[in-house]
Amino acid sequence: MQLDASTEAFLKSLKEQGGPAFHELPVEKCRAAFKEACVGLSGEQIALPKVEDMEVTASNGTLKVRLYYPSETTSLPVVMYFHGGGWVIGDLDTHDNMCRRIAKSSNAIVAAVDYRLAPENKFPAGIEDCISATEWFANNANSIGGDASRLAVAGDSAGGNMAAVVAQELMNKIKYQVLIYPAVDLGDTSYPSRDKYGSGEYFLSMEDMAFFGGHLLDNPEQVLDTKASPITSSNLSGLAPAFTITAGFDPLCDEGKAYHEKLSDAGVKSEYECVEGTIHGFTLFPVALESAIPALELIGKKLKDNL
Repeated sequence: MQLDASTEAFLKSLKEQGGPAFHELPVEKCRAAFKEACVGLSGEQIALPKVEDMEVTASNGTLKVRLYYPSETTSLPVVMYFHGGGWVIGDLDTHDNMCRRIAKSSNAIVAAVDYRLAPENKFPAGIEDCISATEWFANNANSIGGDASRLAVAGDSAGGNMAAVVAQELMNKIKYQVLIYPAVDLGDTSYPSRDKYGSGEYFLSMEDMAFFGGHLLDNPEQVLDTKASPITSSNLSGLAPAFTITAGFDPLCDEGKAYHEKLSDAGVKSEYECVEGTIHGFTLFPVALESAIPALELIGKKLKDNL
């Protein structure tokens, strides 16, 4: 396995720029740098018939959700989307074009959730927001032109973690789940990919993960909570079918694959794809990374075929 040409060039450019890693920045500067990278490398904005923000009742009052409509058709499937960023960075704008692409390719309404971030709101605030927002759509999808019987969850990285948790917590309401290079194990479990690709040479490092986890959790014992590490669940049977996609040079690659295997062992219909030549976060950077758009089109197809 080797890096594809675009990923190799991207990493070389990052190294030459010599900028600080995530864990070397104060939270606000880390958020700003991540947003600048995501917006700058997301490509030309995908046009959709309608994109609008709304508020729903959630665990902490009201919560903003951004709706992406692929057409003016009613009774469309609904995909709850939880953005990545280590529970600390990322927002609706960092993932705006990614959600547009998924809505268009899946022919589903994408509902992107603006959940609370750490460290201002520690665990489990963010995941409680995702659960309650999903419950709202399960009960009210028809009010936004959606079909509650075709409700999916999806997310990347920390958002993949949240999608997995919501699929567990609301198992009877979720029809499908898409986990994009998910962080499903916040513990110190030994995974070869963590050792091989977690030094910082491949965009995301294990020091970055420790930085995010330190801001997220008040107590180290919380890593054992299934709402923090969904792979620790003792029973995954009965969950919605899943599609997990990982990146070959990602320190989180092996835990994503391990979760897929655990789902399969529990009798869940689970599919897995590793995009071998690239890195964590690749779907956010289609301007720079050649594997991003094909992966997003595949994700859209999986959603379309299963909803």
